[in-house]
Amino acid sequence: MTQTNTDTTSATTTVDTYLSMWNEEDPGRRAEIIAAAWAPDGSYVDPLLEAAGYDELSGIVAAVHGQYPGQRFTRTSGVDLHHDQVRFGWQLAAADGTVTVAGLDVGQLSADGRLQRITGFFGALPDDGAA
Repeated sequence: MTQTNTDTTSATTTVDTYLSMWNEEDPGRRAEIIAAAWAPDGSYVDPLLEAAGYDELSGIVAAVHGQYPGQRFTRTSGVDLHHDQVRFGWQLAAADGTVTVAGLDVGQLSADGRLQRITGFFGALPDDGAA
């Protein structure tokens, strides 16, 4: 396990920069944001998308813009941090506030505090049936 020297404030800045990646339509500006938030060999996976490295990350963002034009990602929780792990809630919503999808991301930070990996989950946690 890689131990980082990242505090919650720095991790929150990294997460917010990461989320701004999803909202940036300009590929040049998006590339700058990706480099600021991600380790060069960083990887992303969710139930629908997968990417490794800066070019693939930018590509999945462009695909989301194509499918959900004008919608924006926002963080819906604080950033939870321990060791080199982060988790936070998010949503994708239209300009009128209608939420298209919400979920939870879990990530690993690299030694320099940038994202090494993000695993995204959609929706609420499943009910295990125990009452």
